[in-house]
Amino acid sequence: MNAVNPIRRATQDQLQGGCDPAQFRAVMGCFPTGVTIMTVHDDDLGPIGVTASSFNTVSLEPPLILWSLALKAHSLAAFRANDHFAVNILGAGQCDLASRFARAGEDKFAQVETLAGETGAPLLAGALAHIECHVAARYPGGDHEIILGEVLSLHRGDGEPLVFSEGRFCAPRVL
Repeated sequence: MNAVNPIRRATQDQLQGGCDPAQFRAVMGCFPTGVTIMTVHDDDLGPIGVTASSFNTVSLEPPLILWSLALKAHSLAAFRANDHFAVNILGAGQCDLASRFARAGEDKFAQVETLAGETGAPLLAGALAHIECHVAARYPGGDHEIILGEVLSLHRGDGEPLVFSEGRFCAPRVL
């Protein structure tokens, strides 16, 4: 006989929006995502980039994507000051690059080959895919800012995507 975890009823506090942040993170970790590095060129600071797994398609007509950036991120001002950005979708062998752009306080672009995109946003050489966007809108989203981008151009290379699941990087597995 298999033991089944009983379904727990939500408390009144939970129904009113209360939720333990650690539990929320653990539950959301069950949903695998792709891994991207969002980039922008800032006239004063040069290339800026940040790892983001909060990336999603929104619409095909017109082609729209969204992603979110923490309000406490050092790069937020640069993304707010520019009307264009690039999405660099990482391949399965790019864990080190994803980790590097997830950390603050270092020259993330040192020894990283980039190409200038049509919009001026840096494109990371070797990324599985690139998407250049115009900022269509920005929305508040709790402790993040949601950025809606209209797709201007895109390119896909060969390979498998990098995946983030349950707090670690992995490659997809075909079932």
